[in-house]
Amino acid sequence: MTRPDLRLTHTPGDRVELRHQDVTLFSYVYRPEAAWEAPKPYLHPLRTLSGGVVTDYRPNDHRWHKGLQLTASHLSGQNIWGGRCYVHPVGYQPFPERLGSMEHDGFESLTETDDGAVIAERLTWRNHDGDGWVDERRRIEAHRVDPDAGAWTLTWTSTMTNVRGEELRFGSPTTAGREMAGYTGLFWRGPRAFRNGKVLGPHGEGQELMGSQGSWLSYSGEFDGIDGHATVVFEHAPENGQDGGGSEHPSHWFVRSDPFAAVAPSWAFFDELVLAPGESLERRYRVVIADGAWERERTEAYLAQLAW
Repeated sequence: MTRPDLRLTHTPGDRVELRHQDVTLFSYVYRPEAAWEAPKPYLHPLRTLSGGVVTDYRPNDHRWHKGLQLTASHLSGQNIWGGRCYVHPVGYQPFPERLGSMEHDGFESLTETDDGAVIAERLTWRNHDGDGWVDERRRIEAHRVDPDAGAWTLTWTSTMTNVRGEELRFGSPTTAGREMAGYTGLFWRGPRAFRNGKVLGPHGEGQELMGSQGSWLSYSGEFDGIDGHATVVFEHAPENGQDGGGSEHPSHWFVRSDPFAAVAPSWAFFDELVLAPGESLERRYRVVIADGAWERERTEAYLAQLAW
């Protein structure tokens, strides 16, 4: 039996939303948008249980930053990130012929559960010419809506299969020559008010975590317009290999608190990830959206309660 205070709604061709009481916890938007922004589905707004928004959408510095989304900044010469392309040593250049997309093919499931909801989706990653390079199966689960803790949890699982017919090389601006700009993969853009927020990991804090490895990373910021703080926690599933097991290509954290708030568990920060024809890459992440500014001890205690 599903909880009466949770409701999943679908507007065909546009979005899926989950409401808890009078708060829309997320909107998953899958309608196509501007080609130069490398259109792809995204989650925005993401909200805490109290209603605070913890994502940004089309900020004036990077119009292609949209909430929480899966991206591919450098993929065998194509850009499924959006905007300009990094070319060493000249910097970012406009190459519209390199901009691809992630196309929504259909939902396999839109289901309310006893403590949240499940979105199961099929997508095709296409190059600029429209050729399908990647078949993706995506599963987004909202669960453990926990008013006592002031938090709820989202799990994002993507399985990406190379259907190009030749190898795919996942990279980043850093693999292309720009230092400490290894963003790609799952990417979160925080609201403008979260600039200069607090970044924590298991063994460090702040910008020292840029390019580091670890099982989780948190970002806390203070809202404009309403009183209070929020914390967004990003955690790797065990099979992602952050603790020495599972994946042969563990990720590194891309994180910025200035000039804007951003986090990505980059799967190709320093080195390219090569996917052979027919092979699949699977990544699973947990995102906890919480009211309040959580410290390391509280974060670790809460994560320890959550089973994968």
